[in-house]
Amino acid sequence: MGVKLGILGLGTVGTGTVQLLQDKTGRHPLLQEIEICRVGVRSLDKPRAVELSTDVVTTDLEAIVNDPAVDIIVEVMGGLEPARSLILKALSNGKHVVTANKAVIARFGAEIFTTANQAGVYVMLEAAVGGGIPVIQPLKQSLSVNRIQAVTGIVNGTTNYILTRMQTEGSNFSDVLADAQHLGYAEADPTADVDGLDAADKIAILASLGFGGRINLKDVYTEGIRQVSKTDIAYAEKLGFVIKLLAIAKRITSSEEDRETRGYGDAQKFYLSPLSVRVHPTLVPKAHPLASINGVYNAILVEGEPIGQVMFFGPGAGAGATASAVTSDILNLAASLKSQKVSTDNQSKIGSLNPLLACGHHEYSQIVPMAELITRFYARFLTNDQPGVIGKLGTCFGNYGVSLESIVQTGFQGELAEIVVVTHDVREGNFRQALAEIESLEAVESIPSLLRVL
Repeated sequence: MGVKLGILGLGTVGTGTVQLLQDKTGRHPLLQEIEICRVGVRSLDKPRAVELSTDVVTTDLEAIVNDPAVDIIVEVMGGLEPARSLILKALSNGKHVVTANKAVIARFGAEIFTTANQAGVYVMLEAAVGGGIPVIQPLKQSLSVNRIQAVTGIVNGTTNYILTRMQTEGSNFSDVLADAQHLGYAEADPTADVDGLDAADKIAILASLGFGGRINLKDVYTEGIRQVSKTDIAYAEKLGFVIKLLAIAKRITSSEEDRETRGYGDAQKFYLSPLSVRVHPTLVPKAHPLASINGVYNAILVEGEPIGQVMFFGPGAGAGATASAVTSDILNLAASLKSQKVSTDNQSKIGSLNPLLACGHHEYSQIVPMAELITRFYARFLTNDQPGVIGKLGTCFGNYGVSLESIVQTGFQGELAEIVVVTHDVREGNFRQALAEIESLEAVESIPSLLRVL
């Protein structure tokens, strides 16, 4: 018996998925047993790059998720609604779901996975993060025995393309963004990309998988790249760094005594130990594995024990890359359905779910406030050119325990002296307090740039 698909959406990703499913030659033989049963679209009259019979294509998406003949719903329509409602309806109807929708998973994952677990079905989301890069399944399966310490990624191709060109050409953000929109690398409304919202959705998903707790998206600190200037990129270059928009999820380690105090004494509670989850432009040392990831490519670095460092690299978007991830999830489900011959009885289905494919965590991870973050900083100051300014900056930093790695006057902007500071590791709250005092100094005109250092 074949596996029947209901596909919601026939845009770029949907079309790529159908093309891949129809072109079976030289691919996994299990594809022969997968049948495209129904495809939901907004308009029947729109020209298509794929051929489908008229009885397969429909505008009635509800009918697809309610069709008893459909085994797997493939949601590639995007957006929050009606995608969320259709996913929930499909799960309630006992259908497995494959989705590329990171926004829905990041915002409504708790509701979706709870519904899936209650119905005894799977939600597969390899395509939701990193396009064609296989990272979701490795985190759930291949790396599952590791104690994951950090997941750090360049997970948005648009911002990486913009920053790469700013670096190589010395161009302004606004000029490169306009060109990226013209070339189709950036949307007409680039907000989700350049303000870090897309990356925040993705790191919330990766953090949930890597650290075994649900992530509340509103707790993910999110900062985009609009304020990154070509001046800062040039200074970063001189200091031995490149600037990347990083999505970071990191376990906050502490002493055994402190962990007991926090209530993380037993193994399960330590598994849910506090996390730092954030998105922001970052100065990355040139020797770091992520420093050389350029253009529209994505890369995700996973650090754990005992594995050490593992990096996943590849195209982060596009019809072919995303369709590859979607179809691999379909294939995984088809193999699972074939081998397990899952009973239609709900309780039997729940009992037969593979825990390495299903979502098994229900508690929310504790996200540490940014004020508690320990990191290095880069800051650029514009000051009046008068004696003792550098000394005053050093004194203010010292008042709050901020240790400086370097502080140099780099030149002038008009009549104002430009001073660049790089700190050692410091608590962000202390650093912010020092900046507040510095801003009150008569000699300081402005602080045009403030970036974290990896």
